[in-house]
Amino acid sequence: MDKDLRAFYEAQLERYTLRLQALRRQGRVWVTVQLATFIAALGCLVLSTTVASGMSLWIGLAVLMLAGYLWARRKDGQGSDLMEQTQNVCSVYSKELKALDGDFSGLDDGGRYVNPQHEYTYDMDIFGAQSLYNRMARCVTTGGADRLADCLSHCALGPVKDCAAGESSPVPTAESLEARRTAILELARQEAWRTRWMSHGQRDRIRTADILKALEAMRATQIPSWPLSPVVCGLAWAGCVGFWVSVVLAFLTPLSSQVPVWWATIQFFCVYLLCSKPLRLASKGVGRLHSQLKQYVRLMRLMVQLQPEARLNRQLVEVLDNPDTGALRSLVALEKIIDGLDRRGNVLGMMLFDALLLSDYFLVRRFLYWQRRYISDVAQWIATVSEMDARVSMATFCYNHPEAREPEVVEADRVVFEAEGLTHPFLGRQAVPNDFVVTDRHYYIVTGANMAGKSTFLRSLGVNYILAMAGMPVFARRMRVSVFSLFSSMRTSDDLAHGISYFNAELLRLRQLIESCKHHCRTLIILDEILKGTNSLDKLNGSRMFLEAISSLPVTGVIATHDLELSKMADHRPDRFHNYCFEIKLADKITYTYKITPGVARNQNATYLLQQIIRNI
Repeated sequence: MDKDLRAFYEAQLERYTLRLQALRRQGRVWVTVQLATFIAALGCLVLSTTVASGMSLWIGLAVLMLAGYLWARRKDGQGSDLMEQTQNVCSVYSKELKALDGDFSGLDDGGRYVNPQHEYTYDMDIFGAQSLYNRMARCVTTGGADRLADCLSHCALGPVKDCAAGESSPVPTAESLEARRTAILELARQEAWRTRWMSHGQRDRIRTADILKALEAMRATQIPSWPLSPVVCGLAWAGCVGFWVSVVLAFLTPLSSQVPVWWATIQFFCVYLLCSKPLRLASKGVGRLHSQLKQYVRLMRLMVQLQPEARLNRQLVEVLDNPDTGALRSLVALEKIIDGLDRRGNVLGMMLFDALLLSDYFLVRRFLYWQRRYISDVAQWIATVSEMDARVSMATFCYNHPEAREPEVVEADRVVFEAEGLTHPFLGRQAVPNDFVVTDRHYYIVTGANMAGKSTFLRSLGVNYILAMAGMPVFARRMRVSVFSLFSSMRTSDDLAHGISYFNAELLRLRQLIESCKHHCRTLIILDEILKGTNSLDKLNGSRMFLEAISSLPVTGVIATHDLELSKMADHRPDRFHNYCFEIKLADKITYTYKITPGVARNQNATYLLQQIIRNI
């Protein structure tokens, strides 16, 4: 399937590259036509003034050549837009091919979301270079990137106890997760549509925060409401009609031509004096919004074209395609308002249109109407685009990993985790599948040599559970889970800047773990070497004491350790503690099986590997 996917992306890249080359050739033709028609128009005008006869013919030809120039210029502009879109599509397919080769440098790594204090994202490689987010992120808006990060950061936090009422906070249900997974998989099947979506963010990601900031400035802009008055509007239309009537009468009757001139002059000064300040205030808020807003309008149009069947996708589209709210229509109107504000930079044009059409008055009127009618709904529309943007990233990840399977999420008031053929999503074909079952309120002590696969296995448990809770397929032949809270401690580090030693950092993390478990209905903890920062005996005693204490809470745990003595807890409490291991074979060379089996590891490799190094001294 990997080869089929690569072949598809390569074929698409070649197809659009050829199309881009054809468009470039067309572009050169249109430039040539523009140049030829422009020169011809100038030549005809010159001949009309120098040739004694046929002046009207040469003028007619000049007009015809000018029309040809304008037509070629329009076609060239359309071709340039299409060329840019095609180039962006080529960029999308090029990045997908690099991603198949393990090169994610062209994608967002989400480094800004790294949080060492988070319950699980830091240990599970959710953010940062080569992370799950880095492999998944295709967001074209910063709002979509934030939404994707928020989903991965909160999906596995599970039900929280309400100490006052003794009830749980609302959490995802099996039904809601199934609906989300259905929506994501529907988008995964829409490859052409997703590619068009992702092509919009190849040059410059749309900055959602800037859009919201500008819209908030628009909301705060205080402009007098008199332009909305029907009386004022009637007077404005009367003024426009009266001016053009005076122009016609000046041509057809003895009416002095000074009348329309003075009429236009008075109109200009009235409009300029009354409207220049309100428009200056409006421009402050939206002056740099234009290009960003155009991208949002294109994304909304693309969403409306989707026509989804999945309920959650349909709900998003209906928010924008609702005739009552008029989301798309309102943003198109805002785009035209911003166009009008931009055109005011041309002083001569502004004077002309104010004098003849009272354009500034009608621009203020449209701004006020938009501000009062739509401004309060825009945040919801932008949030809708952000949600779709995040789903597109998830859907593309699913499309690129057809080997992943849909998990079964069950409703249960206990920890359920059953997996067959579980692998880590980052390892691809090299991954060794494992079967593992976690029983509620039980603890699994995993021993094994260095590099035998303990930490990778722990992360396989965590990352696949996060994927399941995000509504995505998992990397296992079969996986059955309930909804619970996930907490891990695998990468504790010191903080010298704040005077926190490694051991102290471990204690702080364990304290955070205990507080989290107290406030959650059920929790799966994943620990890699408890209390690494102290001596062996103290570490063993402390680890035993911690596990015995935590076992009184609604907690289930998987704990990796090099300390074989800790595995003896299964001898004293076989009803709660169980031993598993990753065994290695020592011979002329070390053989790693990367398979988890019941029992305690017998072989270690540190001494063996050091002997190999010492021989070279």
